[in-house]
Amino acid sequence: MTFRHWIPRATTSARVSLMGVVAVLALVACGSGDTNEPSSDRSATSAAAKFPDVRLVELTEEGDGSFTVAVTLSSPYDSPKRYADGWRVSGPDGTVLGTMTLGHDHASEQPFTRTQTGLRIPDDVDTVELEGHDTENGYGGTTKIAKVPGR
Repeated sequence: MTFRHWIPRATTSARVSLMGVVAVLALVACGSGDTNEPSSDRSATSAAAKFPDVRLVELTEEGDGSFTVAVTLSSPYDSPKRYADGWRVSGPDGTVLGTMTLGHDHASEQPFTRTQTGLRIPDDVDTVELEGHDTENGYGGTTKIAKVPGR
C-alpha cells in the first residue's frame, strides 16, 4: 500500500472550498505588498467592488516646480460600461489640487498605472491624498497619502 492510499480523497465541494480559501489568501497577500507610506485606507470591505482602489502613488518634482504623479489604480469591474475613469489629488485640508480623467476602461490591464503632469502643489503642503473615481459612483475606495518630495 502506498502513502496516497492513507489520505482520503477530498470531495468536489471540499476541493472547491479549499480553492476559495487559497484564492482569498492570495488576494490578501497581494494587497499587503503596497509600500507607499504613509497610507490611508478609508474604504470598507463592502466598498471594494463599488469604487476603484489607489494601489500605489509616486510623486516626482520637475524642474519648473510642478510635479508628475504616477498613480496605479485597480478596479475589479472595469468594462466599457463601467470603469475607473480617473483620480483627484487633495491636500491635507481637503483642498483639491488636481484631477485626472481617463477616457476609456482598462479591463485587460489590472491594475494599471497612468501619469499626470503639471501638478502644482503649494509650498506649505507636505503630503497629498489620491482617491480614485468610478464612472457610476464617483470618488471612493482605498486612498493613498504620498509625501511630497523635498518637504
